[in-house]
Amino acid sequence: YGLGADDAAVLHNSNRIAVRLRPSGVLARVAPLAHRLDFEVEIARHLAGTGSPVAGLDPRAEPRVHVRDGFAVTLWTYYEPTAAPENHPPAPYADALARLHAGLRRINLAAPHFTDRVADALRVVEDPAVSPDLGAAERALLTDTLHGISRAILDRGTRQQLLHGEPHPGNLLATADGPLFIDLETACRGPVEFDLAHAPEDVAAHYPGADPWLLADCRILSLALVVSWRWDRDDQLPDGRGRGREWLAQMQAALDRRERAASGGR
Repeated sequence: YGLGADDAAVLHNSNRIAVRLRPSGVLARVAPLAHRLDFEVEIARHLAGTGSPVAGLDPRAEPRVHVRDGFAVTLWTYYEPTAAPENHPPAPYADALARLHAGLRRINLAAPHFTDRVADALRVVEDPAVSPDLGAAERALLTDTLHGISRAILDRGTRQQLLHGEPHPGNLLATADGPLFIDLETACRGPVEFDLAHAPEDVAAHYPGADPWLLADCRILSLALVVSWRWDRDDQLPDGRGRGREWLAQMQAALDRRERAASGGR
């Protein structure tokens, strides 16, 4: 495409790699072919005409997945960050998420349900061959939580729609164009509270119409999911086990609060 790539800086290295290419201003995302980068590209293409706050594909290249040497590569516009992820003000964060949800409601794409993600996590925690270092007590706790909380969310019968899937602060860029969401590969269907559960707690106060009880359950479920994946023997998140233990403690505390609330605070 005639785009300069004289220098490459790795910005993120986990289950896939994000690389800034200079001097072209391209952000290349590189992953094994098994990753669903084509799904992410398709969502980005559909959102492009909705005014949604998302980082866009590079307009100078074909909007598709490029395959080279056994890897999938997608080419995106690079946005210079103007603030660190932990410094997103809650009101603009909530406004950006609400506008993203509005844009996602305007497109019609087949997508996994959030319960498909739960099923993936259960395959990790229920199989000792996949999670050999997970203790028996923790395995039972995660299994019960994934089953029970996902069922409680479904039983509320709340409207469901296409979601980002993981709109946590690390997937929101502060840019000169305002806050922009990235990493759409986790898009799924579910209640908006499932997305809101990935944001800091003070964001929910600025999001219109969020159900606080449903949000609390979605926060527990999101913790159970990320904890489960940290014990996958193939997990590559830096200090994944350490973070997993920290999040497991947070999940247990949230479950305790839920139990106290259900029993009238006793």
